[in-house]
Amino acid sequence: MNQAAQTYWNEYWKNKEQPESVAAWQFGGNPNYLAKLVVDGIKTATCSGHVFYELENEPIPQIGDYSIILNSEDQPVAIIKTVEVTLSPMNEVPEEFAIAEGEGDRSYQYWWDVHEEFFKEELQAIGREFTKDMLLVCERFELVDVKNK
Repeated sequence: MNQAAQTYWNEYWKNKEQPESVAAWQFGGNPNYLAKLVVDGIKTATCSGHVFYELENEPIPQIGDYSIILNSEDQPVAIIKTVEVTLSPMNEVPEEFAIAEGEGDRSYQYWWDVHEEFFKEELQAIGREFTKDMLLVCERFELVDVKNK
């Protein structure tokens, strides 16, 4: 976690008992656009390829986890709390979840097209191929705080 994110985290939790762990990260693809959707209350879900957690030896998000959302300059924008985590093949992700990701015209088709393109590029970069049933980590979250409200 960079110093700006750590400072934001400490300021938010001042005079309160801090949770044990927090992660700081950007949304893939278009970090500023996606962070704004979170701040505006439109984006309440996200997903990522399970394979990336395995390859990076990272734990899968858990209910109650906190994250600091960063913009494209790695500056903190907001704090979110994970409220649900499920594993699902991409071609079985429900339409309601796709809509909760809040992107584009908020249709399932838009979600599918954008995520298929993103995962194809990311998987190709590590020598893997995209499959329609690739396992996704689907995460729902709530907005806890917005920096500089």
